[in-house]
Amino acid sequence: MQSAPREIVTPFRPIPLDVPEGMKPNEFFNSTENLNDLIHNNGLLLNPENLLLYRKALGHSNEFDTSIIYNTSNTILNPLGRPVRRTQVPEATRRVWNRMNHVILDYMLEQYPDPDEALVLAGEASLDATWPLTSPGVPSIRMLHNHFIVFPMDELRRAKPADPANPNLTDGGQHSLFQAYMRKVYREFFDTALQLEMLTPASDADARLRLTGYPQGLPSWEVRGGAAALSKAAFWEEYDQVLKGFLDFYRTFFSQVSTRNADRLDDVHFPAQVERVLLCNDDFLATAKKVRDRCVHDAKYANAIRWQPAFKQLIYRNDAGKLIVTISQNSIGNAITELLGVVVNRVPDADAYAKREPALIERLLEVRRRLIEADLGTGLATAQWPAGDDGERTEF
Repeated sequence: MQSAPREIVTPFRPIPLDVPEGMKPNEFFNSTENLNDLIHNNGLLLNPENLLLYRKALGHSNEFDTSIIYNTSNTILNPLGRPVRRTQVPEATRRVWNRMNHVILDYMLEQYPDPDEALVLAGEASLDATWPLTSPGVPSIRMLHNHFIVFPMDELRRAKPADPANPNLTDGGQHSLFQAYMRKVYREFFDTALQLEMLTPASDADARLRLTGYPQGLPSWEVRGGAAALSKAAFWEEYDQVLKGFLDFYRTFFSQVSTRNADRLDDVHFPAQVERVLLCNDDFLATAKKVRDRCVHDAKYANAIRWQPAFKQLIYRNDAGKLIVTISQNSIGNAITELLGVVVNRVPDADAYAKREPALIERLLEVRRRLIEADLGTGLATAQWPAGDDGERTEF
């Protein structure tokens, strides 16, 4: 079978919500006003750390699809003051989040043990309002959430090839800024800055899925010890190291775009490596000049720049059954699935969704049961499911 990105069709039930007058639909669904729907119609579990597990009403997959959002909408009213990446989450909350990640990933790998039958992935995407605030669709919700998704491989094999020129697919590939001009120094910085034991560098061939040919050209690491490593704090510490390295690279690059020969930022995580690898590298600084010169002369291009770090970081299973960690700049705003070459075409079709819904909810409730058993939250009741083991409805 030819290797190519795939466009999968995912039916959904239209959400019965009225968009307030004067708001565009994408603005509403990215706003805190939509959180009531997440909690009362789709909420599965909530804990004292404000981590909310919910069913994705507009999901990527009807096989298995759920998310955890760090819901700070009521505790931090200033949207620009909310945590939007793991490194900004309080340590106690991050520890609980890591345990939730492990429980859910463990369930996914248990239920779908064969990589030839299911693509399993989980990860975060930055929800920074890193586009100019005047742009349409800026994610005003500004709260970090992650995704847990399973795609049946048969559905992906039957799906039509996606347009390889789709701009959402080029973000993590050869067409992106990092890969086109700075691939060598990008990887050198990661290799120099990160001292990893549970993550070992993976080759492009190991990281790439045969069916889609993605991801393309991204730094990737194999998880030593496989699924068992996900229960260890050391793994999640190294997972955060990967993010910290990315943030240093991105922020340092755009500081040079903004100001020629800018001093090193004071709050980088790896100051010595920033100095020795980045601030003396000709490719790095020449690329910053290309972007800076274009910003000066092209107002539309300058307005589209994401000056603050935007990223996608995920864990997925490769064709050989190994767990792989990778990270990509999110300069276009594409979906986390597109990093692996899967374009999701959501279509409103209540009848088609209803056929898949009972099995999907059964899987989500089993995950919730395991989380409750591990003391990771309290079940939420909706019109479609009870609160959990105690049968009591959670009130707000």
